[in-house]
Amino acid sequence: MITRFAPSPTGRLHLGHAFSAVTAHARARAEGGRFALRIEDIDATRCRLEYTDAILADLAWLGIDWDGPPVVQSERLPVYGAALDRLAADDLAYPCFCSRADVAREVAASLSAPHGPDGPLYPGTCRRIDRAESGKRIRTEPHSWRLDVTAAIARTGGLAWDDERVGTVAADPTVLGDIILKGRDRPASYHLAAVIDDAAAGVTLVVRGQDLFASTHVQRILQAVLGLPTPLYHHHRLIAGPDGRRLAKRDAAAGLDRMRADGVDGQALAEQLCVGRLPIGFAWCAP
Repeated sequence: MITRFAPSPTGRLHLGHAFSAVTAHARARAEGGRFALRIEDIDATRCRLEYTDAILADLAWLGIDWDGPPVVQSERLPVYGAALDRLAADDLAYPCFCSRADVAREVAASLSAPHGPDGPLYPGTCRRIDRAESGKRIRTEPHSWRLDVTAAIARTGGLAWDDERVGTVAADPTVLGDIILKGRDRPASYHLAAVIDDAAAGVTLVVRGQDLFASTHVQRILQAVLGLPTPLYHHHRLIAGPDGRRLAKRDAAAGLDRMRADGVDGQALAEQLCVGRLPIGFAWCAP
């Protein structure tokens, strides 16, 4: 059993992060396995070293240790670049020259724009550009890289993954459309980096929130086209704060640093979370 916790240092951790980390850590330790820590700091515009330091302090306060040094994604950019080059060479990735404003305009003008769980999807504008033309434009124009989901499905056929809470799930890679693999100002997307790093660490169980369930559909097809193993998944329930809204990093009252400053016993809190009990004022979101 190899599990992991993979926070992004873009803000302070909250109670929901603690539940995810505690759950993954407990599963690994209960089975004599390994627990890995990964710092997902690719977004240079939002990530801060102070938040990384806070993550380490919060985990220590909870009594969580990890095996081996933390994996830092910003130190693995060549690995992600090599994977993208491979997908592009296999005609499974294409350059996209559309800005966010361009995408918004096209979606607004379309009578049948495809939609995903978070709203309209990228309509595939640049997928239709001739390769020779794209090759010329990438030399001078800002661009990102997207996964050609239609081509990937044609290569892989039907796919599935297993989730501990809901059982076997048939993958629908179209749910998020042609996802970005490399942004204009980001060297790799969350999806690409996560599947590569999980495989490199030998992760056998991915513990994360229900809000990332849809991401697993597209990550499953990335695993297939890159020849990577598929771990077991556990998408756990999310936690709501006193205001009834799902916790977010903006919720200072739910921040672990705030709880620590208020004198909360971190290890006692971890034990409480392990058995599914939440502090007063917090509640589980509806499934």
